[in-house]
Order: sequence, then C-alpha cells, then structure tokens
Amino acid sequence: MKLTVFTPTYDRAHLLGRVYESLKDQTCRDFCWLIVDDGSTDDTKDKVEGFIKEGIIPIEYHYVENGGKMRAHNRGVEHCTTDWFVCLDSDDILTAQAVGVILKTIEDNKLDDTGDPDKARIAGIIAHKGKSESQLLNGVDFPEGISRTTLYNLYLKGFKGETTLVFRTSVLKEYPFPEIEGEKYVPEDYIYDKIDSGHEYLVIPKILTVCELVSEGYTDSVRRLKEDNLQAWYLYYEQRARITPMSVLKLKYLSFYRLYAGMSRHKLNEATGIPAWQKLLGIPGEIVLKLTGKI
Repeated sequence: MKLTVFTPTYDRAHLLGRVYESLKDQTCRDFCWLIVDDGSTDDTKDKVEGFIKEGIIPIEYHYVENGGKMRAHNRGVEHCTTDWFVCLDSDDILTAQAVGVILKTIEDNKLDDTGDPDKARIAGIIAHKGKSESQLLNGVDFPEGISRTTLYNLYLKGFKGETTLVFRTSVLKEYPFPEIEGEKYVPEDYIYDKIDSGHEYLVIPKILTVCELVSEGYTDSVRRLKEDNLQAWYLYYEQRARITPMSVLKLKYLSFYRLYAGMSRHKLNEATGIPAWQKLLGIPGEIVLKLTGKI
C-alpha cells in the first residue's frame, strides 16, 4: 500500500458518511483512510467505528485533544506509514478515479525512485479541486506549459484556483507545522513555502477532489482566524515578505509583515533576512491597513 488518505475532523460526524462513500467508490482501493479526530464532542467516534466494522476499506482512527487542524495534521503525518499522503478534509470528497490517477502518476514518473536526485526533488503532485468531477472550483485552469513547478511559483504565474496536493510523506515529516502555545491555526502556505525552497511538484490538470463553495460570512471567519492566531500569521507574512520577488505583491506582504510584527509584539529590528530598506517600503501600506482596520 502506497497511499494514505488523511482526514482531520472536528464535530463533522454528519459529513463523514459523504467522505466514506467517495472512498468506497474508488476504482482503485490501494489506500488506507487515516482519521485524526481533533477532540470532537459529537458522535464522530461511533460513526467511524461503524465504518470500520463494515471492513470495506482499511481505516485507522486516532482521537486527540482539540488543538486545531495543523496539530491534527502533524499527528496524521506521524501516524502515516505509507510513502504518499493526501489530505481530504471532512467537507470534501475524492473523485472516483482519484486514487488510481495518483498511483498511476507516481508509477509512470518513477517517483518512488528516490535514488535519483531529480525524482527525490519532487515533493508530490498538484491537481485541481472542483465544484463537481467535471467543473473546476473557480473555473481557472493551470497556466499552459507548466508541468513541474513550486506551488508559490504557480500562483505567481497567475493561477488563482484551488488545488489538491499529494505529498511524499517523508517531505511532510521534514516540515511539520509549528505548534504555537495558545494558537490553533497556521496558514498552510507557511509550510508549503518552506517545501518550495527545496522541492517541486508535478502538475496534473485533473480534478481529484470535489468541495463545497465557501459559505457566506467567510470574511468575518477569516478575521477571527487572524485575530486568534497572531503569531502564526506573523510567521507567514514575514516569510512571504522575505521570499517574494520585488513587486506590488511584495509591498503588500511587507505592509502586513509590519502590521503583524506590531500586533504580535515582534520588534522590526529582529533578524529576519529582510533588509532594513525593504522594511521601510512597507510603511505606507501599514498606515493604510491601520486606517482602514484591515488585518
């Protein structure tokens, strides 16, 4: 068995049946389903035990104290015993051919040949998310001519859609999410940017996961997410301000870096690798953010 389908979940028992059905419908069953229950208070455990008793697909269940999705993700990676790992959130489903496409891509490109430095550099696979198995989530395809790339470079080249990411498990073990006392969330791109520093992905222009559209109230929920996790967002903006090429986008990140440095009580003269003159470029944007109340 090469692939683990990982689902972190918290009080989503009512959605897990939908995930389970999509896994039973896979045309290739060469995978295991690993669930980390992040302290659910509903009947998640009973629901999963029912799935396990059916004996249709291999399922591994772990209950942990509530600590947020990123801690649950870390626990999932720690428990993973396969070479490849894909995260399937509890409100998403896999397309029927997803596991087969993933494993065939690995085989066809000989990605298991880690003795080849070029193959070892591949962190995994980037594919699409969709509204359905035939319709892209945001209606935006990958840029033409890109078959191998870092994740951040894909977005720098104009891609604006949602992605399905399949990872080499060893890479995820090398780059766990930071676990910050008093906080439960870290922007996923914080770790993905670190992976980009030494790895690339194969681009597969196929829909592998289907997810529901973001609900109303998204802006308010993001604001609360930022207010409750200031240290994590500081780490994210500091890193993005440092690695982004000089551009309007870099000025944006420099502005947010300065804003979050103040809110999270970091000093701007801390050693970050961002030159002092670049930090000054973020002052106008920081002022605008403070005046408009944006975070």
